[in-house]
Amino acid sequence: MKISDSFNWQKSTKDDGHYFFGYYDRCPWNADNSKHLVLKAGQCERLPVRGETAEIGYIDRNTFDYVKLAETRAWCHQQGAMQQWLKHKNDTFIYNDYDESQGRLVAKIYEIGKGITGNYDLPIYAMSPDGKWGASLNFCRIPRRGYSYADAVLEEDNQPDLDTDGIFLVNMHSGKAQLLVSYRQIIARHPVPFDLEDMYQWLNHIIFNCDSSKLLFLFRHCKDKSTPAWHTNMYTVNLDGSGLACTLPQFYWNGMISHQVWGRTPNEILIDANWRKAGSEYLVYDDSVRPLEATRISKGMGPMGHLIFSPDGKWMLADTYPQDNLQLLSLVDVATGEFNVIGKFRHKQPKDYPVDVRCDLHPRWSADGSIITVDSIHSGKRQVYMLEF
Repeated sequence: MKISDSFNWQKSTKDDGHYFFGYYDRCPWNADNSKHLVLKAGQCERLPVRGETAEIGYIDRNTFDYVKLAETRAWCHQQGAMQQWLKHKNDTFIYNDYDESQGRLVAKIYEIGKGITGNYDLPIYAMSPDGKWGASLNFCRIPRRGYSYADAVLEEDNQPDLDTDGIFLVNMHSGKAQLLVSYRQIIARHPVPFDLEDMYQWLNHIIFNCDSSKLLFLFRHCKDKSTPAWHTNMYTVNLDGSGLACTLPQFYWNGMISHQVWGRTPNEILIDANWRKAGSEYLVYDDSVRPLEATRISKGMGPMGHLIFSPDGKWMLADTYPQDNLQLLSLVDVATGEFNVIGKFRHKQPKDYPVDVRCDLHPRWSADGSIITVDSIHSGKRQVYMLEF
């Protein structure tokens, strides 16, 4: 089965392993688009176990050769090792790893041609578009293990230390880290604080906005962390710690939103929402306006999925979760809301696969908007596919 009759998708990785990048809210390419970061895993049938490693390397854009650079114990099938290129150092990237000598997670710095040249004391979850800031959180609190690491052993207490744990801001130049917002501050802004009684609580999905002035994150809680059916409240905060607010509470989620990401302006947030029970629509709203006032970009394709604007804001990529063993990828014209299916990817996994081992497309743009890549099991193994746009 061909991915598309009209668009020239290329499989940029080989069949000697499972290759993938991970999440959709970050760029996998270096500054000149010659190297695409990837992980190479030995298996895609179960969650990683303690001590299990994956390779980290890059794909040469011209030859599609894979170059192995390092290995990591801090990886998962959904988000990789949070590998990202540094803006202030040429051909240098970071990735999360477990430092066995210290018994904790760190972010390592790798320079092409030199190897590991340093590390950050905290694992990095996200990096600001200007490259100056990183954000970190406690991976040991995430009960959804497919979005954490095997060596980040799950904490048992329902609450962490309310004053010393939370969202951390890391200076990517100096490495200095500081607590930006604590759990106590987050709980104080919760719209329904009594909903947290006897609940396991954690943070997840940090994303910086387009001008690196704010970040969003999810505060989640569940009754039973072994089978987490969670409530979600989305917060935003300025990088100086001011303006902390729960701008998208559980009422709006409630099984009707699957993903969130910043949009084209500093206060715009993009979501897929099935509020009208007619399928997921692609909506934006201004985070500074209360109450929420949503604007529809597109009626959408129906299923939930990942959305991301092109760097120039004129286009949007939208994928879907698998339906009838197919995942769709569409290109949305932001001005009209019309979408064009640019790829149909086979997605067939055994029914007993852990849900968080699934292979989402996670569509990603290059920084100049000229290249699109996705992760897919279209050919049977997890691979990276590329389209020059």
